[in-house]
Amino acid sequence: MKHRLRRRYIYIIARIIAVTLYLLPIRIAVFLGGRLGTLLFFLLRQHKLETINNLNIAFGQEKSQGEIFNIAKGVFENIGKNTAEFASFAKINKNNIDRFVDVYGIEKMENALKEKKGVIALSCHLGNWELLAAYFGLKGYPTNVVARPLRDQRLDRLINSLRHSKNINVISRGSSFKKILSALKENEIVGILPDQDINSIDGVFVDFFGRKAYTPTGPVLLAMASRSPMLPVFCIRQNGKHKLFVDDPITLEITGDKDRDIFVNTQRWSGRIEGYIRNNPSQWVWMHKRWKTQE
Repeated sequence: MKHRLRRRYIYIIARIIAVTLYLLPIRIAVFLGGRLGTLLFFLLRQHKLETINNLNIAFGQEKSQGEIFNIAKGVFENIGKNTAEFASFAKINKNNIDRFVDVYGIEKMENALKEKKGVIALSCHLGNWELLAAYFGLKGYPTNVVARPLRDQRLDRLINSLRHSKNINVISRGSSFKKILSALKENEIVGILPDQDINSIDGVFVDFFGRKAYTPTGPVLLAMASRSPMLPVFCIRQNGKHKLFVDDPITLEITGDKDRDIFVNTQRWSGRIEGYIRNNPSQWVWMHKRWKTQE
């Protein structure tokens, strides 16, 4: 009962914030969303400390405490801006999406789709991942995303309705493997964000910022089963706009030793993601307990 009431209040607050931000011009909404994120940085002490702790694990030998503090504050600011942009999704369409997003390397996606095996679009909770999927949906690419259902069904329906409005099909995590394979066989894009420690799914320990991190093996297993290309894609916030990068495909190493191949290829894509996070540390969700699971 306590949790139901809590989720109800969260849903009501989320709707109030979403409606308020939607009524504002997008630029103003994004500015206010950033300020809201900064406010929450100071109010949510536990998440603030978790963020700073994880940044120290990753950059403790490279950055000063002042730099760590500013990056941590920027993380919350970016999430606030993402919230404002997501609340304004109804205002973003195929005619104006280019005002918000500049794209680099789109030819790599086109070439991958020419193989007729679909594309596993690998990304992470960096920049604005919802706008990333929206871009491909609005540009007419058959786009799917794998997402975990939220506990509050009302909030889950609200978020998915915004995704559907951008021609994004949502595949629920947990019953996703066959559905993903089916989408790939239809030569569709499947977006996956496998950058979190989820010990309820299969994974291996690979190096992440110099420390072993439990990492999902699903993307590699899918690629090995489907022979679909894996393309890293990211939507980074820069100078008031977003830069969408389609990176070079991840080349799978197949030796016949399945366990070794899974490990090597998982390390390979994880390292690519780490590189983008290193270059944009204030835009990744550092409050997540990335090194929670231990060997």
